Amino acid sequence: MNEQVLKEAEEFYFAGNNIGLLVIHGFTGSAQSMRLLGEKIAEEGYTVYGSRFTGHGTTPEDMEEANYQDWIKGVEDGFKKLKETCATVFVCGLSMGGTLTLYLAENHPDIKGIMPINAAINMPEMIKNYEIPSNGEARFVDGIRSDIKKEGVIELAYAKTPVKSMLDIITLTENVRRNLEKITASALIIKSREDHVVPPDNSDEIVKRTKSEDEKLLELETVTM
Repeated sequence: MNEQVLKEAEEFYFAGNNIGLLVIHGFTGSAQSMRLLGEKIAEEGYTVYGSRFTGHGTTPEDMEEANYQDWIKGVEDGFKKLKETCATVFVCGLSMGGTLTLYLAENHPDIKGIMPINAAINMPEMIKNYEIPSNGEARFVDGIRSDIKKEGVIELAYAKTPVKSMLDIITLTENVRRNLEKITASALIIKSREDHVVPPDNSDEIVKRTKSEDEKLLELETVTM
């Protein structure tokens, strides 16, 4: 795959102290959506790495060629990169990035803490929407695009979504959901009351099923400016 990454969609790395944060973007987005968060954390002196999945921040056709195992490899590589210089690593991810945050915590008990934001573990609407085009010849369906409520803020997100990739995220969320009890890392679980893709009760289930002794649910209000 010969990817041409869009401007601002590239991965980013800010060198800091020996405490690292891996930030992970969502399903059809790119590292651009997490860059502001990464910059704010880096300003406090921490080391921050914002990963970009294979097939993201380029074209929907590139996304179609990738799969959920490529996404897992991407976050595993990001975690390893931070471990090279950081004694302590935290992970934060948005939507599917939150799913992969949970995946890392399930498989790496040495992660100090996690901050999944509207993490996806159960999306019945996505499953229903997948079933119709999967029985036909359509390769793509209409995408999420930029779904930011605040005026003037645009997210680099695909206008169309590969049908094949819908199955990949469904498979990933089902696998992660089965293993939530393995999570023991400290957790700040963040959810917003309004999400057009991930049902807010996903975060409630995460709180109930993970085994962290230091856990907090932060519910965000919707603010229009």
